[in-house]
Amino acid sequence: MLNTLKSLFRELLDGQDLGRQSGLSSDLAIACLLVEVANADHNLDEKEQASKTTLLSKLCAIDSDRANQLIAEAEQKTSDAASLYEFTSQLRSLNQEQRFTLIKAMWEMAFADGHIDPLEDSVIRKTAELIYVDHSEFIRAKLQVTAGE
Repeated sequence: MLNTLKSLFRELLDGQDLGRQSGLSSDLAIACLLVEVANADHNLDEKEQASKTTLLSKLCAIDSDRANQLIAEAEQKTSDAASLYEFTSQLRSLNQEQRFTLIKAMWEMAFADGHIDPLEDSVIRKTAELIYVDHSEFIRAKLQVTAGE
């Protein structure tokens, strides 16, 4: 995080545009969000690890090798990230159905171990706010996942 702040200050002093997007692809941004949820409770088990690949493959319509590459890159990006905004800013162009599907996948990631930690809930809640998913849709996605629909 300190490196990120240094970089922002350096860009400010150099007169660079701080409002530009980070240049992440939407697939990488989605991978980063799944990694953020998986790492939120600081307890990553095998089920969650497998869920990252499965969910990313399904969401982005990619094979598992590409999904694993994106996850490895996402793990590095999330460790350097200052906030979720870095990942959600690319996803605002998604339509409402795609946004709902992403939030539902995040719930599936959180519930992969059979338990939703409050920190996982917080990451999903913040993401939903940043990509403009209504609270009722946020709750509907959670209920579908926890009820096994």
